[in-house]
Amino acid sequence: MIERQQTKQRMSRVVKHNGTVYLCGQVCEDATKDITEQTQTMLDKVDQLLIEAGSSREHILSATIYVKDMALHFAGMNAVWDAWIPEGHAPARACVEASMARDVLLVEISVIAAVK
Repeated sequence: MIERQQTKQRMSRVVKHNGTVYLCGQVCEDATKDITEQTQTMLDKVDQLLIEAGSSREHILSATIYVKDMALHFAGMNAVWDAWIPEGHAPARACVEASMARDVLLVEISVIAAVK
């Protein structure tokens, strides 16, 4: 069975299937902030969605992170990421430089996690 949560015309924010949680891309709360604040509020959204889906950051299987400019923002994003990921629970991860949907966005993440 496929369960979709917070579904709109274009996408669902959460899709659950066979004990796996798929989150749509998450961005920051306030795009006027710097990379550390954008990353933190983006990860806060991931936390909330995972909890609502019956999972947690300890259960993340894979993360794809999109960074607007790796030369400018990779280190700042990683500093927040490294503090956020529980030790011993690092997921498979890809991080790529990408154009963003809005020019002020610096980072976006897509997550796949196991249900607890």
